[in-house]
Amino acid sequence: MAVPTFVDRVTLHVSAGRGGNGVASVHREKFKPLGGPDGGNGGPGGSVILRVDPDVTTLVDYHHSPKRKAGVGGHGAGGHRNGSHGGDLVLPVPDGTVVTDRRGEVLADLVGPGTELVVAQGGRGGLGNAALASSKRKAPGFALLGEPGDELEVVLELKVVADVGLVGFPSAGKSSLIAAISRARPKVADYPFTTLVPNLGVVTAGETTYTVADVPGLIEGASEGRGLGHEFLRHVERCAALVHVVDTASMEPGRNPVDDLVVIESELSRYGGLEDRPRLVALNKVDVPDGRDLAEIVLADLREQGHRVFLVSAASGEGLRELTFAMAEIVRAARAEREVVEATRIVLRPAGSDGSDHFTVTATDAGWHVRGTKPERWVRQTDFSNDEAVGFLADRLNRLGVEAKLLKLGAEAGDTVMIGDPDDAVVFDFRPELDAGAEILSRRGEDQRFDEKRPAAQRRREIQEAMSERSEGEERADVARRLDEERRGRRTPAGPTSYEIGSEQDPDRVDDED
Repeated sequence: MAVPTFVDRVTLHVSAGRGGNGVASVHREKFKPLGGPDGGNGGPGGSVILRVDPDVTTLVDYHHSPKRKAGVGGHGAGGHRNGSHGGDLVLPVPDGTVVTDRRGEVLADLVGPGTELVVAQGGRGGLGNAALASSKRKAPGFALLGEPGDELEVVLELKVVADVGLVGFPSAGKSSLIAAISRARPKVADYPFTTLVPNLGVVTAGETTYTVADVPGLIEGASEGRGLGHEFLRHVERCAALVHVVDTASMEPGRNPVDDLVVIESELSRYGGLEDRPRLVALNKVDVPDGRDLAEIVLADLREQGHRVFLVSAASGEGLRELTFAMAEIVRAARAEREVVEATRIVLRPAGSDGSDHFTVTATDAGWHVRGTKPERWVRQTDFSNDEAVGFLADRLNRLGVEAKLLKLGAEAGDTVMIGDPDDAVVFDFRPELDAGAEILSRRGEDQRFDEKRPAAQRRREIQEAMSERSEGEERADVARRLDEERRGRRTPAGPTSYEIGSEQDPDRVDDED
């Protein structure tokens, strides 16, 4: 199987590096066993960056290695030591590379040396417990996890950046013409479809220097996929002018320069987007006697149609100077119309999360679905094996207003709540009013709010359930008082160990002695 040397379209799978985890650590030294939290933060993961490199002319490297991954961030450590940054992966691409996603949406059009696109953003590093400490939570027993980096498939499509594009039938002499007016040395042979890849040459005419590219294999039906022209028509989209190279010495029956020009113009029109480009017509191979005779016959007709026509020969050099200066004239005019932009280092970043507090709550058949930048990021950072970390997540969601929004929409205790992408959502049971006004003292890594046996939690749930049956004018405090009275009324002696708090039988009662 032949190994391609020119590739102008590839599908690339890129993976940014994951951020490092924060660490939960407590400073310890002699005479100071609990010196406070000192866990460092995790380092951010590396990003995948596409950068325009003038020395790169093909995407063949990504054809052979379509999967690329950036470095991961290092984990934090005790003693306030942060993790290392993951290394960015910079991928050089040719000038004129268009980047699209799987849906065909254009992410960036990379034109100009040094232009960059951060195509996959590295994940954030998780915060250590030193960064999570606050006046209400002085000694966190948990840290946040690092976020995964972006992972996506993108399509890289090369559109050669040239000032002038040569179009015409196979064997019309386009490659020979480029070789004659520049130092490019494309493969030239006397059979159709010799040129299988676009050729690019640099031409100097007077004080103007410009680039010329050809489109191989353009035949009738190319815009519909026939021949090779459909694959390479994209390479003339950026050209300021088009030159029709017409073979005047063709031996094929039924071929003549006028019909060839009509066919090529029809294909360009069907492809679209090239109607406003100035045209030149080069009647090539006039060094052949029959070719010169045919060129002189059709010259008047083509000029009557408004074409600017040149009789040229790539073999003898006849007419090439006039043609190159005519191309230079069009290029100068096109450059003069463009705005002058100072050379700067351009870095493009795809539209991503803006970090806003906006979130949505949607009722589905499977439960309540929460989507938003912050809720999804917080879920990814949470270590669900640590109850204290889960409690911290509950507090953050509560402060953001997720719980209030769920209650407003009619969510009830025990309902299913999903946060994140539907294909990879984290599922919770809705438990309202799970908030801590101050730090809850418990063993490290635990949160007493998740203990189902806590009397205070059970009492709040009973009050919440009774609120739906309250009488008119009854407040929450009245409901709580009524439940307490009902509970006391249901109590009955249960043997010699039964007692009431504060009674003489209360073993915890302490009487003052004189």
